[in-house]
Amino acid sequence: MSSRQSNILIFIQIVLTTICLFVAALLIPQSGYSATEILSDSATPTPPPPPPRAEHAPSPRYGYVWAQGHWEWNGRAYHWVSGTWVEQGGAHGVPDEWQQLDARWRYLLRHWERQ
Repeated sequence: MSSRQSNILIFIQIVLTTICLFVAALLIPQSGYSATEILSDSATPTPPPPPPRAEHAPSPRYGYVWAQGHWEWNGRAYHWVSGTWVEQGGAHGVPDEWQQLDARWRYLLRHWERQ
């Protein structure tokens, strides 16, 4: 095998490894979110979110907490996002919430607080 062929194989291995690491990073479940992440914060007035829907939480799972469903604003209307299990991460979970800021509404994602 020539030096050029060897270099090409090394380059291909590096590219494939990088792609695999990127895909793996996308598949790792997130254990919580920062409270500073905002899903909806537009400069124009937005209507308040509808009342939360009643959801039946499944049976408890060790190491996880149930995150209730919530309304998300897509720029034109609200749509419902069903609840899901979230890894607890050894801290107290602070639930999602909508906050009114003048005529705008913004959504703060769940986050964890150490006790």
